[in-house]
Amino acid sequence: GQVVAGGNGAGNGLNQLNQPSDVLIDKETDSLIICDFANRRVVRWSRRSGTTQGEILIGSIACWGLAMDEQRNLYVGDSLKWEVRRYRFGENNGTLVAGGNGLGDGLNQLNGPTFLFVDRDHSVYISQYWNLRVMKWTKGATEGIVVAGGHGNGYGLSELFGPQGLLVDTLGTVYVADEENCRVMRWTQGANQGTILEGGKDQGAGARLVRPMGLSFDRHGNLYVADSTNHRVQRFSIEKNC
Repeated sequence: GQVVAGGNGAGNGLNQLNQPSDVLIDKETDSLIICDFANRRVVRWSRRSGTTQGEILIGSIACWGLAMDEQRNLYVGDSLKWEVRRYRFGENNGTLVAGGNGLGDGLNQLNGPTFLFVDRDHSVYISQYWNLRVMKWTKGATEGIVVAGGHGNGYGLSELFGPQGLLVDTLGTVYVADEENCRVMRWTQGANQGTILEGGKDQGAGARLVRPMGLSFDRHGNLYVADSTNHRVQRFSIEKNC
């Protein structure tokens, strides 16, 4: 592939990245917004030819996941402050939208926020790696709602073990990469358990998925999975609610 950001070794220079964990495209400015995880910052790199360095948008933040709404507000999780904030471009403090009540497993707390998704109503969905669940925080809420997992660590259909990549369709169906269980699951709105779309720990040697991370859909409904320990990205055709 073509290097479009970084590529100058691990470091904290403006021409470097260190363990980037998530990226999105800002179409209005034709740029990449990147979680530069180990540098604890969010940076922007122009996609224009000849770009040699980025600019820091948000500093001193242990970000893992990013999301953007249709008004170009940026949502960023902080895994050391156990919160998610919404930022307008140019802001450095942002507005608290989830968590911010210390480390814990209460409905008003986060533990290990990783990937994010924002729907059309500006509700924020958050994968919580250590709390073994996906939470939905509606706009202005002071606590979240469990929409997937939340029943402890395990392989059952009501359980998650290290939720990561996250998507939500227009019917509120949640798609989540269940990393340690080596599977991708789908949870319909209000369901007490999910269904396995792909993978599973019982696959044995040559497993179809090993520690899946990021998820994405294309306009045809194909699901793309970052199959991290198999060192590849896979595409699956599934039935999807649009």
